[in-house]
Amino acid sequence: MCGLILAMDLTDRDKALNLLKDTKDFIDYVKVGYPLILSAGIGIVRDLSRYSPVIADLKVADIPYTNEIICRMAFDNGAKAVISHGFTGSYSLKACTNTAKEYDGDIYLVVDMSSPGADEFIRPNTEDLCKMAVKHKVKGVVAPANNPERLKMIREYIKDLTMICPGVGVQGGSIREALSAGADYLIVGRSIYTSENPIDVAKNIKREIESF
Repeated sequence: MCGLILAMDLTDRDKALNLLKDTKDFIDYVKVGYPLILSAGIGIVRDLSRYSPVIADLKVADIPYTNEIICRMAFDNGAKAVISHGFTGSYSLKACTNTAKEYDGDIYLVVDMSSPGADEFIRPNTEDLCKMAVKHKVKGVVAPANNPERLKMIREYIKDLTMICPGVGVQGGSIREALSAGADYLIVGRSIYTSENPIDVAKNIKREIESF
């Protein structure tokens, strides 16, 4: 099954909640990161979770002790999943996965990114990050929808793990190409929330995904 994740990168709490209320029937998850959490507080995760399952995009990347605290705060506030980096090592990732298990929650690991800077450090280590994801049995990985060839390669590494993918729309990715390359969920933000009619845009994207 393929689906749509709304990237909620707004900084205004009320606008974020209103956007989610308007689009909730056309999305499968809402992804909330630092811009909104820092401006509205961690409680925004619980507020959003009333309308959609929440993925807390905290890009967790610290020592195990701190990673556990961060993940616990997200799950205590209603997050269904947390996004983590892997470059801090297996012990740090294990702190995230162990905490997630306590809440019946999920961890997604960043193995590649949709921005050009990924060539510097992350992409040379994508294979190892994918192996880490498989070894530690995370729910899935984050990979770039605007690079189908990378998605195909990553899919071979991760087998049946879930692949959630930013990079459609503003960053140039094609819905059909990303899904054909192995994406399970597409993460779309600006194309929806900067449009004049977010409801129609979300509805149309969801329809295209479902028609694949």
